[in-house]
Amino acid sequence: MVHIVIDLEMNPVQRSLKEVRRYILDEVIEFGAVKLDENYNQIDEYQCYVRPEFSEITKHITQLTGITNEMVADKNTFAVAFQNFFDWIGGWDMKIYSWSASDIKQLKNECSYKLPKFEIRRMERQWIDIQREFDDRLGLHNSLSLKYAVGAMNKNFEGTAHTALADAKNTAAILALMQDDAAFFKTMQPVIDMLKPKELSQSIGDLFPELKKLKFD
Repeated sequence: MVHIVIDLEMNPVQRSLKEVRRYILDEVIEFGAVKLDENYNQIDEYQCYVRPEFSEITKHITQLTGITNEMVADKNTFAVAFQNFFDWIGGWDMKIYSWSASDIKQLKNECSYKLPKFEIRRMERQWIDIQREFDDRLGLHNSLSLKYAVGAMNKNFEGTAHTALADAKNTAAILALMQDDAAFFKTMQPVIDMLKPKELSQSIGDLFPELKKLKFD
């Protein structure tokens, strides 16, 4: 079995295309992924851009990801790009991971609309949300961004945030650390200590002296 860590970058569907937006609000414009062996060591990586079909890349997305319309003009559209990505995975003997559930939600919607014969629900059953597992293990009520999670590990973020391959590599580093509980909790101890509730230096009576005057039957 291989472990696949994936990240997607997306671009919004043009607002005027209301019929299309009933099914998909965004389109994948970049796949980034790393393949890990059974010991969570990286053995391969994958990156490709995807040409959107229902909108040019917006200025906001270019500023966020660095992806321009010129960079995707001659690239495959989603159906071909996704099939190429799955061929790179090499079959169904895998687990697949991402930071948050947004990527599998995107693939479910886009595959259903553009590649309806693909067994996306089968892939969903093999999908693990690393952000959720990370938050649960630390007892976090609010999710950390990938960049802050990497920082909490006392590591520098590899590459540039919001580029798909860099995000996949950084997520894979967290996944690998999480396989060793002792190493994980030793690394994350400063964060755990920060999250511990502080002991009250005053009793309830000290804080509310008027309660001392009350008598209860």
